Amino acid sequence: MPVTVFDPPPLEQGTLRVIPVGGLGEIGRNMTVYEMDGKILIVDAGVLFPEEHQPGVDLILPDLSPIRDRLDQVVGIVLTHGHEDHIGAVPYILRIKNDIPLIGSTLTLALVEAKLKEHRIKPFTLTVEEDQREQLGPFDLEFIAVNHSIPDALAVAIRTSAGLVLHTGDFKMDQLPLDDRITDLRAFARLGEEGVDLFLPDSTNADVPGFTPAERDIGAVLENVIARAPRRVIVASFSSHVHRVQQVLDAAAANGRKVALMGRSMVRNMGIAADLGYLDVPEGVLIDYKKSTNLPDDQLVYMSTGSQGEPMAVLARMANLEHQIEVGEGDTVILASSLIPGNENAVYRVINGLMKLGANVVHKGNAKVHVSGHAAAGELLYCYNILQPRYVLPVHGEERHLRASAALAIDTGVPKENTIIGEDGTVVDLKDGVARVVGQLDLGYVYVDGSSVGEITDADLKDRRILAEEGFISIFIAVDPQTGRAIVGPEIQSRGFAEDESVFDTVKPQIIKALADAAANGTRDQHQFQQVVRRTVGRWVNTQHRRRPMIVPVVIEA
Repeated sequence: MPVTVFDPPPLEQGTLRVIPVGGLGEIGRNMTVYEMDGKILIVDAGVLFPEEHQPGVDLILPDLSPIRDRLDQVVGIVLTHGHEDHIGAVPYILRIKNDIPLIGSTLTLALVEAKLKEHRIKPFTLTVEEDQREQLGPFDLEFIAVNHSIPDALAVAIRTSAGLVLHTGDFKMDQLPLDDRITDLRAFARLGEEGVDLFLPDSTNADVPGFTPAERDIGAVLENVIARAPRRVIVASFSSHVHRVQQVLDAAAANGRKVALMGRSMVRNMGIAADLGYLDVPEGVLIDYKKSTNLPDDQLVYMSTGSQGEPMAVLARMANLEHQIEVGEGDTVILASSLIPGNENAVYRVINGLMKLGANVVHKGNAKVHVSGHAAAGELLYCYNILQPRYVLPVHGEERHLRASAALAIDTGVPKENTIIGEDGTVVDLKDGVARVVGQLDLGYVYVDGSSVGEITDADLKDRRILAEEGFISIFIAVDPQTGRAIVGPEIQSRGFAEDESVFDTVKPQIIKALADAAANGTRDQHQFQQVVRRTVGRWVNTQHRRRPMIVPVVIEA
């Protein structure tokens, strides 16, 4: 059912407006805007990674159009944790206005500061920790410890005169986490007693029954896989997954192996985590990648990026024989991450490529080498029961995840009419503890393509797909505009359509006749002649070849 776009009314004094501008209907681009009394608070600013139908795109950003002209009203950007889908868009916002304060935990800010350094931006930051409260304009913020697949994650409670909002960020309820930092359910219970008017929960695993397994379960499996590996072991994970890298370091140490980090972001992020004490590196285990070639294969573990099949990441380049490390018979590759929806084909292509080279590929489908960082249905039920929120706006998930989260809320007693299944751009106003949908903005994707941001449109991507899948035909012809008679040409060239240009011999007379007929009917305009050529060639290609290539006619008046 198509989304009905309608403008929200002017924001009244004392009303809190909530607009998720990213993260609803997708896994990524998480960003929510809170606005009240002329001030704006942003929670998270992440990126979405492109899928196969978006060729040439590097990243996808949230659409800032609701606030782009009002960034001077932004009192801060709260970052719940350091994953790319929550911090990746920060440099692109600070490019527009570089003095917006960033608020987050020690590790989160360290990761984003390193990223900003590459963009030559020095941010204003405020480091916070669990149980801390800060007042930013009309927003009274309380930070709460939550457990996730990266250390130092925080939920944020936002108190205003309009009501109390709890925004979880990504979280789960692992009771035996590697860093012994559990989700603070006591704080959740205290907020529940106070009265949560609007709850924005992480919904990624809302359709998964039961509870997310403990991170500790992975360590023994990794240790066993590495122990049985006859040659090199290559582990691929997200570059910010500190817990998984810790487990790989420990498993390698237990098996007398050295670990070399590969991939610029992996090296950078783990260096930061180690410096800040979030990564405990066993003595002598970590070595420089350049020195790894001097060691026997059965003493090596490589920790790399590329678990999502990204074409430029280390693992994909290995599969395509475009990397210095040539994967071969006896090597073991471990994909220690979940599949992000939309990346399945790319990941399976990398797996197949590695197996064709002789590697043994271990992944979540055939061994317990990864657990999710998100709360499953059982954990969300606990949260709903503890908090007993008046209204629920599920975030961070595709449509199925959002609806599953809303269904759990209803099961725990939240009235159905108080659950809001939103889209990016849904406008929710909260006043006197009552939330209602008051608008739906028309928000799109903002594509990063090389150095360009927002210049590539969906129409451009459609053209790229046509070029990739159907090919390209150009037609050059010089005509007499009075008679439509062809003076030079038509000369036809193609790419990705037909190797033998003689295939076009049958359509050339049709082009000449169509131009003459158009001139006889009064056509004199160059653009109209080009349209005649495009239609003639398009009809012929579709009828004779069942293809729809990009057709570019060039008609010159002579």
